[in-house]
Amino acid sequence: MSPDRFEHLLSLVAPLISKRSTKLRKSISAAERLTLTLRYLASGDSQQSQSFNFRIGRSTVSMIILETCDALWTKLQERYLSTPTSPQEWKKISEDFFSVWNFPHCIRAGNGKHVVIDCSKNSGSNFFNYKGTFSIVLLAYGDANYCFTAVDVGHYGKSNDSGVFTNSCISKAFEGNSFGIPEAEHVQGCVDKLPYVTVVGEGLPLKPYQMRPYPGKTLSEERKIFNYRLSRARRIIENIFGILAARWRIFRRPIRGDVSTVEKIVLACVCLHNYLRLTDNACYSPNGFIDGEDSLGVIKSGDRRKIVSNDEGAFRSFQGQRGRSSYEANAVCEAFMQYFLSPERQVSWQWDHIRSCGPNTNP
Repeated sequence: MSPDRFEHLLSLVAPLISKRSTKLRKSISAAERLTLTLRYLASGDSQQSQSFNFRIGRSTVSMIILETCDALWTKLQERYLSTPTSPQEWKKISEDFFSVWNFPHCIRAGNGKHVVIDCSKNSGSNFFNYKGTFSIVLLAYGDANYCFTAVDVGHYGKSNDSGVFTNSCISKAFEGNSFGIPEAEHVQGCVDKLPYVTVVGEGLPLKPYQMRPYPGKTLSEERKIFNYRLSRARRIIENIFGILAARWRIFRRPIRGDVSTVEKIVLACVCLHNYLRLTDNACYSPNGFIDGEDSLGVIKSGDRRKIVSNDEGAFRSFQGQRGRSSYEANAVCEAFMQYFLSPERQVSWQWDHIRSCGPNTNP
């Protein structure tokens, strides 16, 4: 971040992390506390390394990081991670998704990731996931501007994907209709009304308000078109996770600490991501840093992939789910598929793209 942005961030969190000096010793300044924490999150170095660099005791470093991450979440989440609550705000996000990714009535893209941690004491198998590592689950949704709009972190790594979503505060808000999402509306190119939906990966369940790809490889061309159009919009959340792993290298290795501490680290990084995307994006994720596509729909890899060498970075994907879905949810999928197939709403290259992938490939 730029020096001016650091000063602004310091002015926000300083009241919560400043300590009084005593006659015996001078307190560590708020600026040094924030610098230490940002260096720890951005470099991925151990707390012992920060202790040597700043000449501060190891236990003091641990306490500073914990308190500063808590302060970052407290000060930034209300302003920079606020979930829309009015139909007008959701429609604005939907317009952004449509203008960039040609997906109507899409209000956000979501996915879940396993954040790898060191095994905590006396945890048993609660945090042991199906990939053989210890983790907590980060369930996150983002808008078309690559900012998080809702997160839920802390579920056991052993939890199945459907259970994580069902027990999350995000799912309960959807089911209770407390988000203020607009009612279904007619869209040109579709006979039926289309509801406002989120787009997610295969690891999350299909709901009337949540679209996921059709599973399997031997799909009809029509279903492949649906999957392709959905994957273009869903690329938003994968880029968000990619930026997060590239800029905050704390995620490049298992995070060592109590589960409550790891949760605060994750939440602080999420807030910092939104804060810098909205206030200092030219420095945080400049042009060419994020994956894009050319006029023919060919994906152009962003510079973030030079930092994070694999697609997932520090995160582990959810396991694909094959549970049954409701008739209503399937009907919504069919309505969107008919929209993508209509002559006035299809993108010019979609048929060439899915046919170039081969007859038994799911794009």
